[in-house]
Amino acid sequence: MDKRYELYCMVDPLFYDSPVAPQTGGLDLDYAMAGRPVPPGWQRFEQDDWLVYGPDESLPEAAELPGQGWKIHVSACLDNAEEILDEVWDYCVPRLISFKFLRARHVLHMRNAKYASRGASGKLVTIYPENEKRLELVLTELGDILAGRPGPYILSDLRWGEGPLYVRYGGFAPRYCVSDRGVLEPAIEDPDGRLVPDRRTPVFTMPPWVELPAFLEPHLKARSATTVQGLPYKVERVLHFSNGGGVYAGRDLRTGDEVVLKEARPHAGLAYDGADAVTRLAHERSIMESLAGVDAVPGVRDHFTLGEHHFLVQDLIEGKPLNQMFSERYPLSDPTQSGERTADYTEWALGVYHRVEQAIERIHERGFVFGDLHPFNIMVRPDDSVALIDYEVAAPVEQAQRPSLAHPGFAAPNDREGFERDRYALACLRLALFLPITTLLVLERGKARHFADIVAEAFPVPRDFLDEAVEIIDPGGEHSRRFHDAGRAHDAGRPRVRTTEPGPPALEPTPEGWERARASMSRAILASATPGRDDRLFPGDIEQFATGGMNISHGAAGVLYALDVTGAGRHPEHEQWLIQRALTPREGTRLGFYEGLHGIAHVLEHLGHRDEALKIVEICLGERWEGLGLDLGGGLAGVGLNLRHFARRTGESTFREAAVRAAEIVADRLGGVDDVPETSGGDHPHAGLFEGSSGPALLFIRMFEDTGDATWLDHAATALGQDLRRCTTRPDGTLHVDEGWRTVPYLNRGAAGIAVVLEEYLAQRGDERFQQAADDIGRGVRSPFTVQSGLFNGRAGLLAHLARGFEPGRAAADPHVSLQVRNLAWHALTYQGDLAFPGDQLYRLSMDLATGTAGVLLALGAALHGEPVALPLLEAGTTKSRTSRERRWTRNGAS
Repeated sequence: MDKRYELYCMVDPLFYDSPVAPQTGGLDLDYAMAGRPVPPGWQRFEQDDWLVYGPDESLPEAAELPGQGWKIHVSACLDNAEEILDEVWDYCVPRLISFKFLRARHVLHMRNAKYASRGASGKLVTIYPENEKRLELVLTELGDILAGRPGPYILSDLRWGEGPLYVRYGGFAPRYCVSDRGVLEPAIEDPDGRLVPDRRTPVFTMPPWVELPAFLEPHLKARSATTVQGLPYKVERVLHFSNGGGVYAGRDLRTGDEVVLKEARPHAGLAYDGADAVTRLAHERSIMESLAGVDAVPGVRDHFTLGEHHFLVQDLIEGKPLNQMFSERYPLSDPTQSGERTADYTEWALGVYHRVEQAIERIHERGFVFGDLHPFNIMVRPDDSVALIDYEVAAPVEQAQRPSLAHPGFAAPNDREGFERDRYALACLRLALFLPITTLLVLERGKARHFADIVAEAFPVPRDFLDEAVEIIDPGGEHSRRFHDAGRAHDAGRPRVRTTEPGPPALEPTPEGWERARASMSRAILASATPGRDDRLFPGDIEQFATGGMNISHGAAGVLYALDVTGAGRHPEHEQWLIQRALTPREGTRLGFYEGLHGIAHVLEHLGHRDEALKIVEICLGERWEGLGLDLGGGLAGVGLNLRHFARRTGESTFREAAVRAAEIVADRLGGVDDVPETSGGDHPHAGLFEGSSGPALLFIRMFEDTGDATWLDHAATALGQDLRRCTTRPDGTLHVDEGWRTVPYLNRGAAGIAVVLEEYLAQRGDERFQQAADDIGRGVRSPFTVQSGLFNGRAGLLAHLARGFEPGRAAADPHVSLQVRNLAWHALTYQGDLAFPGDQLYRLSMDLATGTAGVLLALGAALHGEPVALPLLEAGTTKSRTSRERRWTRNGAS
């Protein structure tokens, strides 16, 4: 669960959308202060969720700001934010001090929510003193003005006294550099003039060359005064962090017993109703004490306050969360699963379900509603008995209301009250134990019947067990039969979405099935377009609001490309939308291929707009592109491949020289095989095609094809070795990328993307280890189950990979390909009566290439279209490469 997505679900019931985009009109956007006239001699501009104010050059007495330094953050609660903003304005404007503030109450709320970023949480205002003298003065004077105003502690900063002011050394002007993880990050300048990452960690730190001003030293000592010495508990490991506090496994030093310590920070970790973590922890303690003696409820041992943080001490439940047990046991993730294993799993899952149901019944007998039942809150002990954890939203039945925190795939709709909320969650659990995509019920409850049919076909589950769940989720099949209007008018003034009965249009691996699916998906995509908006043309993933709505991955370029290459047509009016914005890109527009201007230029040239495409490439070459990361998605691998493409298309030596330069930089910075860790993601660089070393490997292979210089193949072998170092062999013998907490087979950061480049390499040079890896990955992409349907991180990507081994239109003869085509129906939904697919996290529909309907369209085209269909830059290389791949697939039994 990626909690960032919740903010983008607030505006629209069907698509992810920005809660601060002026075009949405769905929320009361701004604080009153945002409507104040800009003072004479001042300028104002928008920066993401912030409104930035500063004196301009017409005020000669205004100080010039440095590029970096000590800045002040002002914390606030929801109920005092307006008052604090007024005080900051009245202080800063007369003194010509630049500042910015979060523009809206709901943005402050979500940035301080339970699962918001811990490094950025709590900040309402940022103030920019021009030097340390002004810093001390502002802290002293404004600190006195705001004394006593409560606000959440800003973990990344040093607190000034006991009020809402905090300080941190960091960048003032937006500058970026490539970090050790290979990604673009905000930057500051070190004493040697080099840009280094400006890290926003949830712990106060300073760059090594910066000295703490003397007037801040007492505040640092005060911060360090609170320690755990004297507590009768020892913290041994972190179980979980949220913005509301941590959950720790520890030991009672008096008895030696293992315990769990749950921490709550005041004014932080807000729920939807505004309750902070401390309020919820006190509530949780009261509920658990009332449920004492129920075997499934952990015992409460103690509670205490340390500094301003509150702690609840509970019994530690020996065992694993059900979601982890599920990932270890679920047979449909294994392409080699047998009927015996499926039967064993079914017996185990039904047993777990009935024990969870009994636990809920015991809680109901005490008169309480649990309120937040889902696999993350169910612990399975070694003897398969269960316990339920997290009672923050539990309540006496007469007080039970819609939970302020709940898993969307299990949260009951508003028409359920009291115990019925838990019964709804139990019904979802019946389905999720066998098909864990119940989050789709947020978009269409009628999918429950479809899920039950899928489960009944794949598992020996009693049909009445499933039918009872469906009747609870969708009584009388109400959502399965009728049209229903999703709500507001469409952005462009057309009627909002109407969804039809959830039995999706059949996805059949036949020419007729392909024609029907293509026509339906293209209608859905085009119906979703909002050409009156500047920020995006087609609704997609939340990343389109970070990387822009033009690019290949999440923007218009990717959608228009998919429509064209699959035979769904050209759309000149939408192409003009893209051209107009790409030729005058906004400040901060990215340069890379899949997430920036290089990819847009590539697609426009593909669509016949060569002059405009060349202008965009020239814009890119005029920027400081050499400092980008190494990857294919946003870095130099994609840039180099695109420059090579334009050199081949135009004959321009400038493009060819720049492409070689990009490849040389990547080779110089790549390092050795052992220079990457053995896991992907988290604190480490990602592996894979778009973000890992396989993208550079593809660039090196293309350089070899152009030059015949085997050194490029040596570099490619090193890059592929880096990605394979971050892979692991699963018990079923398949090879996945290892992310430490899960393994990943997908196209973006997973094994399928690595296999794409392994095949290109093996077409040029034999390598037994690489051949074995490609074969092991190839078996893994046949998995019957994926959580998501998208191209980069779901089933569509596996389908596209499987289809690469076949002539156009011939892949459907392979049973693994046809199975993946048909199983895309598991996620299929409808938009205005036509076929559409959800985006990442499954909360909303998406039309983009990386996560949504356009990506599924392209993958189906790769398998079923009569002409070649592939992602940009991933078309087959030389004739030798294509022929070798076809022979290899036949030899390895792709069918």
